[in-house]
Amino acid sequence: MVGIVIISHSRTLAEGVAEVARAMGVGKAVVEPAGGDAEGRLGTSIDLVEQAVAAADDGDGVVLLADLGSSVLTAKMLIEDAEGDAVLLADAPLVEGAVAAASMAATGADLTTVHTAAESARDHRKTN
Repeated sequence: MVGIVIISHSRTLAEGVAEVARAMGVGKAVVEPAGGDAEGRLGTSIDLVEQAVAAADDGDGVVLLADLGSSVLTAKMLIEDAEGDAVLLADAPLVEGAVAAASMAATGADLTTVHTAAESARDHRKTN
């Protein structure tokens, strides 16, 4: 199953988004948080992201969702260093993208389909 990693400057935010996404993935989707720096403060940590990717990856690939700024840069750095194309960064709103990705991953969809589902979340408007 495709795994999902939530990258945020805040550990609490990453854990909360992962919790919601897991629930929407009906307990089947593997969603790992990677929030904050190594000391638990606001920031990002490539080591935490690498650990989360390793925990989420069962061989079918991983979709990354990042909040902003250095979280996005950290995700891009991880992808550049990764071998192959089994880790993709979704250009998506964090919560909505995570929910869409987890819902799709729970169906057993492939990496491209889960990534596309996450990115399609940016088109879902809350108002007209």
